[in-house]
Amino acid sequence: DEQDNSLSFRRSCREGICGSCAMNIDGVNTLACLCKVDKSSEAPLKIAPLPHMFVVRDLVVDMANFYAQYKSIEPYLQTADGSEVLKGTEYHQSKEDRAKLDGLYECILCACCSTSCPSYWWNSDQYLGPAVLMQAYRWIIDSRDGKTEERLDKVNDAMKLFRCHTIMNCSKVCPKSLNPAHAIAKVKAMVTAAH
Repeated sequence: DEQDNSLSFRRSCREGICGSCAMNIDGVNTLACLCKVDKSSEAPLKIAPLPHMFVVRDLVVDMANFYAQYKSIEPYLQTADGSEVLKGTEYHQSKEDRAKLDGLYECILCACCSTSCPSYWWNSDQYLGPAVLMQAYRWIIDSRDGKTEERLDKVNDAMKLFRCHTIMNCSKVCPKSLNPAHAIAKVKAMVTAAH
């Protein structure tokens, strides 16, 4: 009833599962659909687009670089010999190995974590950022994937991975309460151990 119909913003699910309504609300990156509004407060709510992203219009930011970085980690199962994963084939996994993916696969790629990271602000053209590195870790530790070493080699770079300075903004703002900083630390340890 009180919305300005000229204001552009993304939205879809209303339940915190799609990530499309990510924006900065009162100085914190979050999902608008999950952000509680204190109706008793007289203070105006300040909303802004995700920081350090190119703005398309109003609260809509250009996510092309973010998605290109995600694509660069090849976020899908790969076989060790490079053959195609066969359709209809099940790749079994123990309960223990499956449990290792908890806290990783739930990422909705909203970019709240990446756009809260100073390293990503200043180096988004080279640094993969918390969301993409957490997803890289998800595929690196998947017991069904056969390209662990190649995946580690792909992120082993001073700018892609080691630009993270463990500031922890990413883990503080994640609307799904995930811990990208922990995943990045694990990837760093794995890369260091492998080389």
